[in-house]
Order: sequence, then structure tokens, then C-alpha cells
Amino acid sequence: MEVIFWAGAFILFIIAEVMTVQLVSVWLAVGAFVTMLATYFIGEISFVGQLFIFIAVSSVLLAITFPLMKKQRKKGYIPTNSELEKGKQAVVIEEINTMMGTGRVTLNGVDWKAVSDEIIPINSIVKVISVQGAKLTVELMEVKV
Repeated sequence: MEVIFWAGAFILFIIAEVMTVQLVSVWLAVGAFVTMLATYFIGEISFVGQLFIFIAVSSVLLAITFPLMKKQRKKGYIPTNSELEKGKQAVVIEEINTMMGTGRVTLNGVDWKAVSDEIIPINSIVKVISVQGAKLTVELMEVKV
């Protein structure tokens, strides 16, 4: 009868794992499976002994795989699109004059509003200093006539 209990537990843990897809109960499923096999092949094991096998196997698997999972989860910081634009060069398509409220640049084929501390003429090459929403703060690199 205990074999059926552990087989049911194994199936329930597998169903829970499939439903969550986040490696929540895989260790418990393996623990239930090993306990089911031990109960079937060894025979008369008390329920306390079966629980010990289940907890021991599940705990050992968790202890072994958790550090590996932690390493996989920490893939590093992924910058956003706006952070990727910093330091790139853009071409001025409308004179940048903060006092007049004008200024547009093109960067990677995208038209951006641009601001600067200085007046920058059309066709100049600028460097992106920062990104605030849809506005680039730029500085002059090269004036093209």
C-alpha cells in the first residue's frame, strides 16, 4: 500500500512541477520516486523510515543542485535600450539650441530630441552623454560643413 502512496506522491509532484515550470518540486518528485523504489524492493520499511528516505533524498538533491541553480540565475545585469545608447555617436538633423527649444539628432536610424549646453549646427557629429525618456543629452564631437 505504501508503494501506491509514494507513486501517487511522485505523480502529484511531477504535475506540480509541470504546472509551475520553475523547479519547485522536482527534488520532492525524485525523493518520492526513490522512496517508492525502496519500499517496493526492500519491503518492510516503517512509515517513519520511508519519510526519512524521502526527506534525506530530497534534501541531498536540493543541497547539490541549489548552488548550481543559483549560479545559473545570476547571469548579470542586462542594460536597457536607453543605457545602450550612452557613448554612441549621432548626427544632428536640426540645430541644437536649448534656448530656442530646438534640436534633433538621428541615432541608429531613430530620430531623437536632443539638448546640449552649447549651440550645435546641423550635420555635426555628437556624442550621447545621457538618455532621459525620448531626449538625449549630447556634446559636440565634430562639426561638418
